[in-house]
Amino acid sequence: MSRRGWALFLAMSVIWGVPYLLIKVAVDEVSPEMLVFVRCVVGAALLLPWTIAKGQLRPALRHWRALLLFTVLEMAGPWFLIAYAEGSLSSSLTGLLVAGVPFVAALAARIAGEDDRLTPVRILGMAIGVVGIGVLLGLDIDGAQLLPLLAIALVLIGYATGPLVVTKALPEVPGVAASSIALFVTAVVYAPFALPQTGDLTRLSSPAWLSLVGLGVVCTALALALFFTLIREVGPQRALVITFVNPAVAVLLGVALLDEPFTLGIAIGLPLVLVGCVLATRRSPARTDSSELRDVDSAVP
Repeated sequence: MSRRGWALFLAMSVIWGVPYLLIKVAVDEVSPEMLVFVRCVVGAALLLPWTIAKGQLRPALRHWRALLLFTVLEMAGPWFLIAYAEGSLSSSLTGLLVAGVPFVAALAARIAGEDDRLTPVRILGMAIGVVGIGVLLGLDIDGAQLLPLLAIALVLIGYATGPLVVTKALPEVPGVAASSIALFVTAVVYAPFALPQTGDLTRLSSPAWLSLVGLGVVCTALALALFFTLIREVGPQRALVITFVNPAVAVLLGVALLDEPFTLGIAIGLPLVLVGCVLATRRSPARTDSSELRDVDSAVP
């Protein structure tokens, strides 16, 4: 990747490694429905005015069907499911399991007819990453309930296919516009479930409040704006490989700040996942970036 691509990649790796910690802190005091609602309200309050000021709202709404699908796959579904799963799973384990997104994305891209070339080196990197996740699952999920694991499996599908919707069905919609509308719609969907619980917000601790605000401002509004820039720079599949590095951040924060155990599965699986990340992001010498950038150029602001 280019220097700019690596800078965006590393920034997103950190920013989207933090939510697992913030979600874990918040779900101790609020329901998953409330967490998603507050996160989306804060994010929409920051991004929607920008979309309106740019005159992008009405043109974007012409693609409302694809926007609804994007909303379900990237926000309404995964954010609730992650919050639900972290009610019983550690933030470290959750972050590591979500590292499976690029593998699902590669399969989805093939099914969708995407022509992004998987070189032997990239395939080797993904294989090493799969082994790392397999080690993690084999050593660290003793006693874990089935439903939280199924919830994370659905998250993988949503996160892997959401960018394909953007590149194939929303080529004329700027990324921030699509995100702001998706945030607003998600907030409306969760409002009937969250509003009756608003009295609970008055009793939240400072860490819980800071977690909710951080999720909305940094991990949602800022992160989404940067993510579409990253897609433009490196392509949708390589952009998703940030999920290989996110777990490292999630593990470090979980162990350092939440006293979560640094298990044998993490000790063995995490290095394998990181090595897989490096190899899976190698650029193919036989392919230029021009076609990738054309595919997603108008999907970013």
